[in-house]
Amino acid sequence: MATEKRGRPSTCGFSMLPEECVSYLLSFTSPCDVCRSSLVCKSFLAAAQTDVLWESFLPSDVAEILSRATHPVDYSSRKELYFCLCHPLLVDEGRLSFQLERSTGKKTYMLSPETMGITWMETPQYWRWISLPHSRFSRQAELLSVCWLHITGSIDSRLLSQKTMYTAYMIYKLNPDSYGLDSNSQKASIKLGAHSQENRVSLEPDDEEDDEEQEEKQIQLRGDGWLEMELGEIYNDQGDEGEIAIIFSDVEELHWKKGLVFAGFEIRPTKRKVDVELLG
Repeated sequence: MATEKRGRPSTCGFSMLPEECVSYLLSFTSPCDVCRSSLVCKSFLAAAQTDVLWESFLPSDVAEILSRATHPVDYSSRKELYFCLCHPLLVDEGRLSFQLERSTGKKTYMLSPETMGITWMETPQYWRWISLPHSRFSRQAELLSVCWLHITGSIDSRLLSQKTMYTAYMIYKLNPDSYGLDSNSQKASIKLGAHSQENRVSLEPDDEEDDEEQEEKQIQLRGDGWLEMELGEIYNDQGDEGEIAIIFSDVEELHWKKGLVFAGFEIRPTKRKVDVELLG
């Protein structure tokens, strides 16, 4: 590496490389690393703006994803497109939501209730469709009263990023007059090919539990005002093992339940402990 007169390392020896080379090298890192590197020297900053670099972080089927979008996506560069896709994009006539995980570029999908099998959904005294403002999808499913609670959803593993561990979440709210949703008979399962995982879960947060106990139940309040409950993890290898099946069920104890507002299942890359502040 070149040195300054006083023997200290230069601010950036990469300045001697062509911009294309720097972009190529950065393409082997991650979007988060690129944003960090752009603060190091002008060569990194210039390379961090190139379409060649950000094309490498976009999914290979990005054109197909954009063709499925409910509304057109406006962008002037591949970098701008990348960050546009870090926000939810409705696809498949608004039945699915797609976005990129900001720090890695991995794919995330959320499935609307209208894509799922919900037992007794078409029976008016048990469930009804509602539309809440500021919601991802146009309709949500509200539980009026039922004893057999069973929800199933699925997504083609080819739609997701390969060689990636995914976590599935249930997105929901509880009405003030809800009851019967704190049963210890609630189960969640996720399955892909020969691999499956089943967990005990509970929709009802316990206000008397401390933070550590609450974390164990894995219920979190999202920034959009909805609750999310972790259902399970699955590894998507080559994306060729068929559909990922996600199930939430409470049928062992035939007690009545009320007040669940169901917004969908979300499946996203298992969270890595990275600093993403530079990504905004």
